[in-house]
Amino acid sequence: MPAENELRVITEPAVYVLGRQTIDDTELDRFLTDHGVSWESDSEVAAEVATETAGRVCYMSFAKPRPGGNAAYLHHIKEVGHGSVLEHAVWNFLFTGVSRSLTHELVRHRAGMGYSQLSQRYVDESVAEYVEPDIIATDPELHGIWLDAVKQVPAAYVSLAEKFNAKLADPAAAAAAMIPPGADRTTRRKAARQAARSVLPHATETKIFVTANARAIRHFLEMRGSAFAEPEIRKLACRVLDVMQKESPNLFGDYVKVPLPDGTFEVTTPFKKV
Repeated sequence: MPAENELRVITEPAVYVLGRQTIDDTELDRFLTDHGVSWESDSEVAAEVATETAGRVCYMSFAKPRPGGNAAYLHHIKEVGHGSVLEHAVWNFLFTGVSRSLTHELVRHRAGMGYSQLSQRYVDESVAEYVEPDIIATDPELHGIWLDAVKQVPAAYVSLAEKFNAKLADPAAAAAAMIPPGADRTTRRKAARQAARSVLPHATETKIFVTANARAIRHFLEMRGSAFAEPEIRKLACRVLDVMQKESPNLFGDYVKVPLPDGTFEVTTPFKKV
């Protein structure tokens, strides 16, 4: 059984931006030349250029652009709710330090978002980490109850996995578990872990790769950055907003974080449901 200082407890999520799109300037110039127009965006952010290009294609408004450049153009897009063009701006993220409870909510965001999550069937969770809710972590009594419960998990998980793995060496037990006769060690180990994971709590830390377009990200921010959202995922939404305002200020600069009584923040914007 790990001691308290050996059990890693996480209270903050991490957001990594692993990929962002690029623009093929040669092809864009070829399109403009073929249609007898000359135009160049003043933004150096590929996602912003892609969004502006998509919007201008809708009306072929390259020849006489409004003043104000990309920032003004995308502000107008959000203002009039022409959100479909935001679907062309795409990023790849990796979220870590989040609980299984959070990802159960996250994956409900299906339109415009794709997911690849750590598999508990293949990954050994005997040294798993756990995400503690702030409302528990800040109360010594509640923290003690939570920690006592979580500290029981690794031993139970390991015991179940080891005993079930050994049991599967018996052909009759393997057949009952729907394991093919003569299954190799990897197959037996996977079967053992998928059974043992049943004792893992929603607090178990996980990692999830997310691909999302700007419109889907905005929807996520407004839904999960709300004061009425679950605190852990609201914290993630705020972290994503911090990242996206650096990645693309013209697409996400309209959002503001408003302090809440619990020390967290709510995400707000005048341009909802773009």
